[in-house]
Amino acid sequence: MNDKRALIPLVEAVKRAYRAGEEDESLTPIIAVGQSGQPMGRLQDGDYVIFYDIRGEREIELTESLTDDGFNRFPIKPIKLNFVTMIEYHSGLNVKVAFPPEGKIDNTLAEVVSRAGMRLLKIAESEKAIHVGFFMNGKREERFPGEEKIIIESPPGVTSYAKTPEMSVRKVADTIVAKVKDPVYDLIIANFANVDVVGHIEDKGAALSAVRAVDGALGRVIQSCRASRTTLVVTSDHGTVEEWLYENETINTGHTKNPVPFILADFSHEKPQNLMLKGEGELIDVAPTILEILGLTIPPEMTGTSLSVGVRVPVMGKKRVLLLILDGWGLRDNPSGNLIIEAQPENFDYLWSEFPHTVLKASGEAVGMPSDTVGNSEAGHLHLGAGRRVLLDRVKIDRAIQDGSFFQNQAFLWAMEEASKTGKALHLLGIVSHYSSHGTIRHLQALLEMASRRAVKKLFIHSLIGRRGEKPESGAAYVSKVEKVCQRLALGKVVTVMGRFWALDREENWDRIETAYRALVNGEGTHVRI
Repeated sequence: MNDKRALIPLVEAVKRAYRAGEEDESLTPIIAVGQSGQPMGRLQDGDYVIFYDIRGEREIELTESLTDDGFNRFPIKPIKLNFVTMIEYHSGLNVKVAFPPEGKIDNTLAEVVSRAGMRLLKIAESEKAIHVGFFMNGKREERFPGEEKIIIESPPGVTSYAKTPEMSVRKVADTIVAKVKDPVYDLIIANFANVDVVGHIEDKGAALSAVRAVDGALGRVIQSCRASRTTLVVTSDHGTVEEWLYENETINTGHTKNPVPFILADFSHEKPQNLMLKGEGELIDVAPTILEILGLTIPPEMTGTSLSVGVRVPVMGKKRVLLLILDGWGLRDNPSGNLIIEAQPENFDYLWSEFPHTVLKASGEAVGMPSDTVGNSEAGHLHLGAGRRVLLDRVKIDRAIQDGSFFQNQAFLWAMEEASKTGKALHLLGIVSHYSSHGTIRHLQALLEMASRRAVKKLFIHSLIGRRGEKPESGAAYVSKVEKVCQRLALGKVVTVMGRFWALDREENWDRIETAYRALVNGEGTHVRI
């Protein structure tokens, strides 16, 4: 299926798109066509598909459009696909799952609070709804008794949050201020999304505005907690803009390995109590600390420990706690390229100087990821809620490749063997990146190796590019790497390249998903003859 002439044009088409002003993440679909001018390798009735992405919440909508017979968000073709997903994206999808979940994570922060008969409220804007819900509850889709959620819509119809770096933080803060006054809630968990979301955009001014918008909202929250005698706990899930530059001075829009803050401002008394905290900890220590403040027993499943030192946090009367997550707010002493320091966040600095504080590890093994890797919002919120280290899917899959069990995976074997037996095509769909929270090129390479061993005859690759934090125009390099693997194995052809913007959505932007669907099924996009 491969020759050297077929390996050049698709990558060159991506580079031409760069020269025309397109970027990896929003790259409009590029479609390979044959000598006849017809799109090659489109998803057809009876074909087999392996969607090899991990993480999962941004993969649900596209998977629904390709597998749900009753899908009606936009017109679809009446085709039946045999579909495999790398992990479980949603329990209701009509797919086989290669690496299913290994049981539920019991006794999370939300579950313990619920079982105690307490009331829990979660507040976030829609960009982070799944994080304070699904991930923070141990990857559970359902709510616990007594748990409520208020989701504020992120600014609709915005092509880039750089244009609205304040996002919906004022409305989120308004809601927090109103609900902190309501004594019915024992624990409120809230998320300010701006620093993380805007920090992924290569716009320094917007990132600084995002930090300042969050700090301004934080000031309002401090006042409301003081007035309502609510204990305020401030932390983060991972870092971003505190390390805005790489060593070579190019912009880093990705996550970081830096620690995050933990501040305990006990406003439950007229004079806040300055309790001692440990010198450092991990995200898994936040849940036990909050349970201790609320006077609840820390369950044995939580291997994290309370961050308080010496005298236990006193419980005098009914304690109410607000856990505020400043998404993407990392700590780094070096002021060079540090947009947190440059923004001069006076409210955060006030809390840091006046109240007990410490630093928490939020990357690598501390959040269930490979050592020396950056953190992310999904792992961060999962560990904030779980109170224990949870081995993430990436690590399990990497270990399966190392010990060889990956190549005996029954879901993969089914797709490959049935495709060969029936003469149907096998499609590999997913992110191409050295390292992304959605997946890695190494998993694609392992699938290609496995398909070669299983003598798969017709194999097509549909590449999603645009990992946040990559250097500009890295997508072409990754596509080139995939094509070289195909050439070495004499198997497979890259037939679609598109930005992840179109395929990986979680806000019901169905127009984007329709663009991805039409590219994959109908071959709509920029045609490149190979």
